[in-house]
Amino acid sequence: MFFFPFSDDNPTSSRPYVTYCIIGICCFVFLWQITLPPHLFESSVYNFGVIPASLLGSKEGYLPSSLTILTSMFMHGGWMHLIGNMVFLWIYGDNIEDSMGRGKFIVFYVLSGVAAAYTQAYIDPTSEIPMIGASGAIAGVLGAYLLLHPKANINVLFVFFFFITVIRVPASIVLSFWIISQFFSADFSSASDGGVAYLAHIGGFIAGIALIPFFKRAGIPLWDKPHSNAFETADIELTKILQGDKIDSFKEEFIKKADKSKK
Repeated sequence: MFFFPFSDDNPTSSRPYVTYCIIGICCFVFLWQITLPPHLFESSVYNFGVIPASLLGSKEGYLPSSLTILTSMFMHGGWMHLIGNMVFLWIYGDNIEDSMGRGKFIVFYVLSGVAAAYTQAYIDPTSEIPMIGASGAIAGVLGAYLLLHPKANINVLFVFFFFITVIRVPASIVLSFWIISQFFSADFSSASDGGVAYLAHIGGFIAGIALIPFFKRAGIPLWDKPHSNAFETADIELTKILQGDKIDSFKEEFIKKADKSKK
C-alpha cells in the first residue's frame, strides 16, 4: 500500500515565481553536491548545514551559524529527500505565495526555516550533527496552508496491489495526518544520531500557523472554501498500464468525474 499527495485543486491568481526559484535553486545546489567526490560531499554538509551546538554558541563552525541556517535550506542529503521536499513545496507553496505576495513570502519562508532550526537546536543543544534540507521552511508553508485552505482538496495517489486510485482529500486531513506523524516519528528518531530532524518540522509547522495571520493580505480569509468535492476517486488497473495502455484514459476519466461534480 502506498499513498502520496501530488497536487491540489486550489487555483492561484498569479504565477508563483518565488516558489519556482526556490525549487530551481534547491535542484541546482543538489546537482552541484552530487558532482562532488564523497569526502567533499560530506564536507559540504558539515560546512553549510546547521549544527545545533554551533547555532547555540558552544562550537565554532565553518560559517557563522546564522548564515548556515540559510545555506542549509537549499541543501539535501539524497534524491528522495530533495524530491519529497520539492513536491510538497510545489503543491502548497504557490497558494501561500499568492496569499501574501512575493516579497513577504520570501521573509515568511526564511523565518519558518529559522524557527525550525532553533526548535531542533534547543531540544538537542549539544548535537554536532548538521541539519540540511528545506523541510523546516516547507513545514511552515504547510502550517500556513492548514489555516488558509483547510477545505481545499489535495489529489492523493493511492496504490493498492494492482489498482491505482487518485482520491481528493481535504487538506485538513492530509496535513493533520502529516503533523501527527511527525510527533510520533520524533519519539523514534533522533537527529543527533543522524536521523530525521522531526522536531525541526514541528517547529516550522507551528511557526507557519503563527505567522500567516500577520503575513497574508488583508482581503485573504482564513478557512477558505473548497473548489471541488472531497473524496472523489478515479481507478485504473496497474496491469493495464504495464500492458501499454495509455495513462491518458485515466486522466480523462478523472477529469470527467470532476466536471460532473461541478455541474
